[in-house]
Amino acid sequence: MKFFYRISAVVLMLAAPIAHSAGLLKPVNSQYQDLQIKQHHVDVTVYGAYVTTSVEQVFHNPNEAQLEAIYSFPVPEHAAVGEFIYWIDGQPVVGEVVEKQRAREIYQQEQQAGRDAAIVEQDEYKTFDISVTPVLPRDDVKIRLVYVQAAMIDSNVGRYVYPLEEGGVDEEKAAFWTRNDVVSESFNFDFHLRSAYPIDAVRLPQHAGAVLSKINSSEWNATLANSSGAQQFDEETGAGSNTQPLEPQNIIRLDKDIVVYWRLADGLPGSADMIVYRDPQGTGGSRGTFMFTITPGDDLKPIQQGSDWTFVLDVSGSMQGKYASLAEGVRQGLKKLRLNDRFRIVLFNNSAKNLTGGFLPADAANVESAIKRLENWKPEGGTNLYAGLDQALSRADADRPSAIVLVTDGVANVGVTEKKQFLKLLEKRDVRMFTFIMGNSANRPLLEEMTAISNGYSASVSNSDDVIGQLMQATSKMTHHAFRDFDVDISGGRAKNIIHSKVGSLYRGEQLTVMGHYYQAGEMQVEFKARVGAESKVYRATFILPESDTSHPELERLWGYNQIRKLNARSDYLGADADVKQAIVDTAVEYGLVTDYTSMIVVRDEVFDQLGIDRNNKARVENEQKARADRKQPSTQSVPQSQPISSSSRPSLGSGGGSVGAIVLMVLLVLTVMRRKWSIAS
Repeated sequence: MKFFYRISAVVLMLAAPIAHSAGLLKPVNSQYQDLQIKQHHVDVTVYGAYVTTSVEQVFHNPNEAQLEAIYSFPVPEHAAVGEFIYWIDGQPVVGEVVEKQRAREIYQQEQQAGRDAAIVEQDEYKTFDISVTPVLPRDDVKIRLVYVQAAMIDSNVGRYVYPLEEGGVDEEKAAFWTRNDVVSESFNFDFHLRSAYPIDAVRLPQHAGAVLSKINSSEWNATLANSSGAQQFDEETGAGSNTQPLEPQNIIRLDKDIVVYWRLADGLPGSADMIVYRDPQGTGGSRGTFMFTITPGDDLKPIQQGSDWTFVLDVSGSMQGKYASLAEGVRQGLKKLRLNDRFRIVLFNNSAKNLTGGFLPADAANVESAIKRLENWKPEGGTNLYAGLDQALSRADADRPSAIVLVTDGVANVGVTEKKQFLKLLEKRDVRMFTFIMGNSANRPLLEEMTAISNGYSASVSNSDDVIGQLMQATSKMTHHAFRDFDVDISGGRAKNIIHSKVGSLYRGEQLTVMGHYYQAGEMQVEFKARVGAESKVYRATFILPESDTSHPELERLWGYNQIRKLNARSDYLGADADVKQAIVDTAVEYGLVTDYTSMIVVRDEVFDQLGIDRNNKARVENEQKARADRKQPSTQSVPQSQPISSSSRPSLGSGGGSVGAIVLMVLLVLTVMRRKWSIAS
């Protein structure tokens, strides 16, 4: 059998060395003073299987003229934006989702009429842009945005990212705007973690000033604050008690991601866990929504065999200033290969070139010769990612495990750039792709879908990440077999509309999340079946679907978001389809979600009525706000259903390694050097 592993380490290749950040935008050469971010308050709560993030901000116009505020921030990973509130005359008004073009037209009409309006729009995979009008002279405006996403737990370690670094891949947009990312009065980041399992530790690797507090064995808090006094923020009105400006030494910039890790206790069994939402009196009626997570035990064996390595390196003009570090990183990685390993190097800019020809034994002479040729190469030209991949995928040895290390940000600008063509290229090959998606503006949808087509593994990496931890997780995937061709069989509950978080393969340490609807209370049986090498593996669990459980209404939005992802993937693979687009719009409107085809608009209540826009999202938001308040009360906290499914404990970090770990370490060494260069440049 052929094993073909592909490790794609995705590096931010910027046209300029300085990364952009979240903040208020204004056109270059504007005659007015920058609008200010007076207050920025973030409240994050992890409820085991999912996370809610609430962002409240106060903007200020220091000018004597009436202006528009445009706030831009990176799209969070797999986040469903459903709540947006803009305070009008001191009262919070909830946004409603409509088709994107109509939302823009409504906003512009209200803006031209001088009436209060706000809009949230998604700029493809790059950013969410919030526009607010009017900001009166020397006046403030308040907004709140809430998004929900599945919790990320891998190898018994959870990870949350609050994205603030915008990678700057949109050169046209960057050239038109400057950005004010300074918070002038108060900043708070409050992270609350509640788990169904004991938590060993919590850490913020790039924020040493965070205050950590352990509430009990399965509940922790982490807080970052930078203000001139204690800040109490009212959940309903958005009012803050502190209005004193920060001292210069306490000024904070929204230019650095906040990454939180938590480690669960060792020795936990492989398990299946489920939470549900069903409100017979609500809009869903008899329809309930479930979300269960399968965490296999450590039942995957290590791979014992020499490997072939293909380095696919971006040598476009954007690599100037970074190229020497890249070459040195490759040298360090090649020197750590085993004697029975082989390697080759493929370079790409406007076209692709195989620098080493075929595979070479990883001995000292071959390594030195290849490095000298690599060091003499001059970075220039564009980024023909397709040509590099096509070259790398050719002439693989079917009798040896193979890996491809791809170094790029996935933003192709030369040659083939259409997503569908990349997917077809990978479909033709028996490959396994392991993708490190570096930075918040990398083309995450393209890279993740390429990974899915190859039944591989992808991980996003921030400059604020614990790089060593990310490496340990990745190495564990590449040194062990995976669950292949898995299937989940569900019986009972009249379960329908099932969506999986993974397709085809499940790697060591990964969890499988399954969402769906049920229409009948009672018992539901779940069976997970997969192939591990020549063997078969089966896990079974039984859950009880309740008549009513109103603790987690956010599950409905999460299901809607994942349904839209499924529809987008179908469109990318089969081509644009009007019916699919309409299905996305209908789903987004029903579940109140901002997408490529829908936006969220806020106008005065009477304008909603005049436009005939139903307040469906307002009702949904009120329901979610009530549930969040109830969940804070110990007497009303919902406990997930949990069952052990394996006699072995869950995988944890510390095992694995070999030449794979050395190669991935090489790539991240390069990234570390690049990050230092960006830091010095800024």
